[in-house]
Amino acid sequence: MARTPAVSVAPGVWRIPLVGDFVNGYILRDDDGQVTLVDMGVKSSGGKVMAALASVGSGPSDVTRLLLTHAHPDHAGGAAHVARETGRQFGIHEDDAESATAGTSPPRDSSLRLGRLFNRIGSGSFDPVPVGETFTDGQLVPFAGGIEVVHTPGHSPGHAAYLLREAGVLITGDSIFNVRGLRWPIKAFCTDFRLTTKTAHRLAELDYTVAAFTHGPHLSDRPREHIRRFLATHPVA
Repeated sequence: MARTPAVSVAPGVWRIPLVGDFVNGYILRDDDGQVTLVDMGVKSSGGKVMAALASVGSGPSDVTRLLLTHAHPDHAGGAAHVARETGRQFGIHEDDAESATAGTSPPRDSSLRLGRLFNRIGSGSFDPVPVGETFTDGQLVPFAGGIEVVHTPGHSPGHAAYLLREAGVLITGDSIFNVRGLRWPIKAFCTDFRLTTKTAHRLAELDYTVAAFTHGPHLSDRPREHIRRFLATHPVA
């Protein structure tokens, strides 16, 4: 379990262990000092995000953009706190923007009994997120060589990975977990689990040297090969 506020994964890129290594956010710092924050953890994680920022020598005024991989409470829970601290609004894929601004998770997979139960009782809420920008697949977010939005729906309608082209880092989102090895996300937490297993193959097609997971530690030893092997041997979980 990680115990430091921020763990370096590449030059100018840090992983923020928000619930041990199990839930992660990320700090991205450009050469000019501008900071992008990705994913804010659960509701109690907002303060940890700001502490991690301070631990790498940056502050709220350095933050120029905030991103979410998707609108689930373990990623967007601390977003309202970080928005207040930095005075910034969030960017998110357009298909999850309505859920983020409402503070409610998208529907769960209705083909599963547990998914139907979550839909009846409520599938997870969080403080409404101020959304200032929505993204589409392939869009480049300004940062160094560009952050490419990689739409990988299934876990949620607007679930997206972020590829840091210049740094060679892929922030995977929840398409694949790295918790005691690579594994699929929990089926009932997805909007469409089967779609998740299909769109995750996009992660094997990209060019990167570090896979930065939102659940579990990052991989820097041939991460694409590990992901390709997982996809080949786990076509359906």
